[in-house]
Amino acid sequence: MIAPGLLLKRAAPFVIAIGIWFTPVPAGLTPHAWHLFAVFTAAIACVLIGSFPLLTASMIAVAAVVLTGTITPAQAFSGFANTSVLLVVVAFIVAQAVVKSGLGRRISLLMVSRFGGSPLGLAYSIVLTDAAIAPAFPSNTARGGVLFPIVLSIAKGAGSEPGSPEGRRLGGYLMFCAMAGLAVSSALWLTATSANPIGVQIAQNAGFNLSFGSWLLASSVPTLTAILILPLLVAKIFPPGVGATPEAPAAARKDLAGMGRMSRNEWITAVIFVVMVAGWVFGSALNLNGTAVAFMGFGVLLVAGVLTLDDIATQGDTLVTFLWLAVLFALSAQLNELGFMGYVGERLASRLGGLSWPVLYCTLVALYVGLHYFFVSQTSQVLALLAVFLDVGIRGGVPAGLMAPGLLFASSYFSVITPQGGSQNIIFVASGYLNQGELYRLGFFITLAFLAVYLLIGTPWLFFVTG
Repeated sequence: MIAPGLLLKRAAPFVIAIGIWFTPVPAGLTPHAWHLFAVFTAAIACVLIGSFPLLTASMIAVAAVVLTGTITPAQAFSGFANTSVLLVVVAFIVAQAVVKSGLGRRISLLMVSRFGGSPLGLAYSIVLTDAAIAPAFPSNTARGGVLFPIVLSIAKGAGSEPGSPEGRRLGGYLMFCAMAGLAVSSALWLTATSANPIGVQIAQNAGFNLSFGSWLLASSVPTLTAILILPLLVAKIFPPGVGATPEAPAAARKDLAGMGRMSRNEWITAVIFVVMVAGWVFGSALNLNGTAVAFMGFGVLLVAGVLTLDDIATQGDTLVTFLWLAVLFALSAQLNELGFMGYVGERLASRLGGLSWPVLYCTLVALYVGLHYFFVSQTSQVLALLAVFLDVGIRGGVPAGLMAPGLLFASSYFSVITPQGGSQNIIFVASGYLNQGELYRLGFFITLAFLAVYLLIGTPWLFFVTG
């Protein structure tokens, strides 16, 4: 028998969906857009209040919108063919080869031997490594594919396993630091994510230009501040459960010496991994599809026997992740296609008239960040809302040199607000070290901290560098 409390929890999302569904459709929206919003909101509410797991909520949601004729089956299931979704899944599977071959253990021992005196040292080595390599990766999903196996190997090498209630904490701490580090490092470099150049083009249409150098100068102080406080802040909210380990570097060097030379499978994995990274870095110049590069690497690892079909069969969490990510990606895209996101942005912005420009600026940036709860793609939000918010800010008296960078940088760091807020997140989410409730809680507080840094430190810095 279901307890009354749980029954209420499980009933709440349905009440939310029905309540919104039968509310009169606002002027300017189609019934299909409004009904899709009702189902999407209920699905997210399921996770936030703990009614159902995300997989269950997303399966019910996609069935509901198709069976009610809200969107077509082709639209609802388009996420299963989306290249970003496929790249996440394949990158996660390929990462297992790094662990299985022993290459991940070797890399993790090298990192521990240098930075392993504490979890904090490991976290800083991860986020600073990411920030350093970010300008060469126009895809933060691909960058996540590079970092994840290293983080996974470090966690497992330290004895942290997802199934252990306390032992998982170190792995969860490192996984979230890496995930949040990807979000904020994407704001440091113009070329760190494909959404940045799109945003720059939109800003140029509004009369504000940013080059690679001027972007770096404008973002440097707030972004580096955010990167430096990230491991400390996450440790406060989600303690890793392990204190200082001064003996760890010496032990790691000893274990590294005991491993001897690299094995055949390590060499094969290393070569394939380097080739995949090169394909992701130079993909645009060579006209290579990043997902196809990942599939090729996956195929070669199978042919070489580094990965087997049995290895894939054990990756049940990967299938679960693929299912809910594909569904939410498609539903979010359809909300945008049906004009709902643009409608919300315009209505919110139109109600802010009369505010002083400093208050208007802070309000617009905060709203822009908060609306990412409804997006499963950074690029889709940039395309849907950036021009609207930028126009309202400039018309309301906010200097373009403040409004444009404020929104552009937010388009990167807001991706950690939810587990599905950026496709790169899913690689780390699928590790199993953190549950959905923890991810939403951490995402909220870390995004709030990032927002505070960019408003309180970034604003005066932008005034200084843009005049």
